[in-house]
Amino acid sequence: MTTPFQPRARKVRILATLGPASSSPEMIRKLHEAGADAFRINMSHGDQASKVALFEAIRALEQEQRRPTTILVDLQGPKLRVGDFKGGAAMLAAGEAFALDRKETAGTAARVGLPHPELFAAVAEGDQLLINDGKIRLRVEQAGDERIDTRVEVGGRISDHKGVNLPGVVVPIPALTDKDRSDLQFALDQGADWIALSFVQRAADVAEARELIGGRAGLLVKIEKPSAIEHLDEILELADAVMVARGDLGVELPPEEVPRAQNRIVAEARRLGKPVVVATQMLESMITAPTPTRAEVSDVANAMYDGADAVMLSAESAAGDYPVEAVAMMDRIGRSVETDPIYYERVHFTETPAEATTADALSESAAQIVNIIGARAMACYTSSGSTARRIARERPPVPILVMTASLAVARRQGLLWGAHAVHTRDVRSFEEMVEKAKRMALRHRIVAGGERMVVMAGVPFGKSGSTNVIHVVTLTGDELQRHRG
Repeated sequence: MTTPFQPRARKVRILATLGPASSSPEMIRKLHEAGADAFRINMSHGDQASKVALFEAIRALEQEQRRPTTILVDLQGPKLRVGDFKGGAAMLAAGEAFALDRKETAGTAARVGLPHPELFAAVAEGDQLLINDGKIRLRVEQAGDERIDTRVEVGGRISDHKGVNLPGVVVPIPALTDKDRSDLQFALDQGADWIALSFVQRAADVAEARELIGGRAGLLVKIEKPSAIEHLDEILELADAVMVARGDLGVELPPEEVPRAQNRIVAEARRLGKPVVVATQMLESMITAPTPTRAEVSDVANAMYDGADAVMLSAESAAGDYPVEAVAMMDRIGRSVETDPIYYERVHFTETPAEATTADALSESAAQIVNIIGARAMACYTSSGSTARRIARERPPVPILVMTASLAVARRQGLLWGAHAVHTRDVRSFEEMVEKAKRMALRHRIVAGGERMVVMAGVPFGKSGSTNVIHVVTLTGDELQRHRG
């Protein structure tokens, strides 16, 4: 019989992106063993057929390891790009005029087609257009229905289909394209646990995706646009989780404003008790090097000190030369940070005031009880995952054993700070729940004989959002012996 899986030695979760460097079952296993708690499947690259094998490999690993494993599918979203150039590229010089128009002819150093008619009415004189992740900067001098005249502020080589960003402009494009709708249905059919929504600008974008998902997966919103930050409260209210997507956000905001935006997004998500992921360029140098820079290590550590639920690897694990080493490094950073005596002081800098509900009041009290009596773990039985999220929001200094009869709920816990999810049979009474909590805590080596654990649940069972009981149990030596027997 396989030994039940044990909790990670850290509470911050690791989300690893799969790609050409990490698409085989063997490599996915290595990433999991190195510390990956969740896997990201990026729909921006490859077709749906190529993703089926990734789902199958992850689910086979999950069954073998008996550890609920999280799959996040990241939708591409609308990508704004310029058209083609004669010869594939052109050189733009600073100070020169450059136009974007609706013509389909190949571009030159003077103009290029822009196959997005809705943009022509959205921009105005003085707006900035960024090409190729901001490497080329254009200033709008005049905009009409057929042509946008600009002046090149920062020149350089521009080539076919490079991306276009419009900082500060609310682009009249829905967050879900026809491709996204197809990919979303595919992801749900394959059993994805989380759907990541790209290019969110306003709450209406989230509402549309939420309706299409229909509760079959969690909805994570990626904050990539300044307009999304302006509407952050309404967006987070509708989302189940959030990602600080520093790639596009770092293009559309001045670099010096990104840390402030990141801190605000993390703090708001923490207050709402919704998982927050920090992503992009976390260990960027490990795409080609076996070790990161000291600045990158500090960046990852600071996200953890701020209380992020998860940190994400992008190209480092998807296309880099050292995917396993990148996951292992992130794991080591997490374990080191969490043994720092000031870690729990830092994560509690963000105030997470309880709402006027029984569940919130009990979660806050339970975390205090853990500290006062020196309990070694917290446990909850949940049908929806809401109790686990409330407990995690308090950032207790002990593992959180999350028991649920729903495999879908168990799988979604891979983005939740400190959660150790166990898929188990339903319980019918409070006494049965307490006994199951003891057995699971011992079986998964979360506690040992003689140690105490704080248990939370809702009575009657099976009713979502009814958390109303705190119970302190002591695991006796006799129980430990019975379990081993």
